[in-house]
Amino acid sequence: MIKIKEIKDAVQQTGNHAVSLKVERRVLAKRRWRGEAEDGTEFGFDLALPLKHGICFHRVENKNYLIKQKVEKVFRVSFSNQKDAAHLAWQVGNLHFPAQFKDTYLLVEGDLAVQYMLERNSIPFQESMEIFQPIVAVSSHHHGPGKLSNYLNIWQ
Repeated sequence: MIKIKEIKDAVQQTGNHAVSLKVERRVLAKRRWRGEAEDGTEFGFDLALPLKHGICFHRVENKNYLIKQKVEKVFRVSFSNQKDAAHLAWQVGNLHFPAQFKDTYLLVEGDLAVQYMLERNSIPFQESMEIFQPIVAVSSHHHGPGKLSNYLNIWQ
């Protein structure tokens, strides 16, 4: 097994044979994991930051090893303007589900709870199988007691 601890040069050299390592989004979001490329080469990853789809993570002789994220079920929700996009993003975010923004539509994780919310609110959507790369904005969001509730408690 080849251990990868850092990515030195993410730019693919031309002329080399591309070898894919296919991985699901949730595994790719991790910093420590193992995978097997399509040629049978095994890799162990221990990285400071997670990898992204399309990155060349290892080169040897005439081979470039590339990360290929697997497609997954998503919902494609179209919008016509920024106000609609913001409202849709708020509804999805309120359920704590990830989203990815494109120019004219929003991709949302294909979960049953999201589907029910879209149907309940009469929001048209299409099921699709795509590479899903949601934005990551907050890592420690919660609804438990925090600074605000501590502040409000001094007035009681």
